[in-house]
Amino acid sequence: MYRFLLTPRWWGINLFVVLAIPFCVFMGTWQLGRFEDRVQSHEEAEERPDPGTRSPKPLDDLLPVSTETSGRPAVATGTYADRFLVPGRRLDDRSGFYVLDLLRTDSGKALPVVRGWLAGAPGRTEVPPAPAGEVTVTGDLQASENSGTSGVDLSGGLPEGQLGMISAASLVNLVPYDVYDAWVTLPEPDAGGAGGGMKPVPAAAAQGSGLDLKAFQNLGYTGEWFVFGGFVLFMWFRLVRREAEAARDVQLGLAADAD
Repeated sequence: MYRFLLTPRWWGINLFVVLAIPFCVFMGTWQLGRFEDRVQSHEEAEERPDPGTRSPKPLDDLLPVSTETSGRPAVATGTYADRFLVPGRRLDDRSGFYVLDLLRTDSGKALPVVRGWLAGAPGRTEVPPAPAGEVTVTGDLQASENSGTSGVDLSGGLPEGQLGMISAASLVNLVPYDVYDAWVTLPEPDAGGAGGGMKPVPAAAAQGSGLDLKAFQNLGYTGEWFVFGGFVLFMWFRLVRREAEAARDVQLGLAADAD
C-alpha cells in the first residue's frame, strides 16, 4: 500500500521534508541562541558597576565603543570648531534639540560633543557659545547613531547647520576633517562655559545590552521556525495518509486508478 513512497514524485517530497525539518530546527535553535545571548549580556550589564561611576579614561583608550565602554567617562582635549544643532530630541517629555560642537583634538580628528539640550526649535532659541581656547572635556562615551536610533525624519532634509543623527558618516560630508566614530555627552552642560539654560543629556544604554524589542523578536522567531518544522511534518503525514487511502480504494475497486 505504501509502495507509492518509492515513486519519483514522492522521492522529491521526501527529500524536501528531510531537508526542511533539520533546517527549521537549526534556524529555531540559532534564534534561541541569539535571545539567550541578549539575556546574558543584559545580566552582565546589570552586574557591572554604573559606567558613569568609573574613573575617566583617555578617549583613545575606550575606542572602539562597545557594550563595555559605552557610557564610560572619556577625557579629550582640544578646541571647539564647528557647531551643529540636532533637532527632534525629547527630554523630560519636552521637545527640543541637542547642541553639538566638534572638539578638534591634537590628533587632527574631531570629537562630537553634545554640550546639552535646549527646549524649542533650532533658530528660535538662543544657543550659548562654546568655550574659547583649549579645553579639556569629560563626557559619557556613546556609539554613533544610525537611522533606527536617531528618531529624526530625514526624508525632507534639514537646514544648513542642523544634523539628523550623530555619526561620523553624517559629519564627514559636512566638515573638512576626520571625525571620531563616537560622541560624548557632558554631564554638566556649563562645564567650561556658561550653560545658558541647557540641560545635560543622559547617556543612553548601549545597543544590544538590554532586553529590547529585538530580543523578544528573536524569541518569537524561535517559535515560528519550530512551528514551520512541525507544519512540514504534519503535511507530510497528511499527504501520505491521503495517498494511502487512495491506493486502498483502487485495490478495493472503489475508485479508478489515476495512473
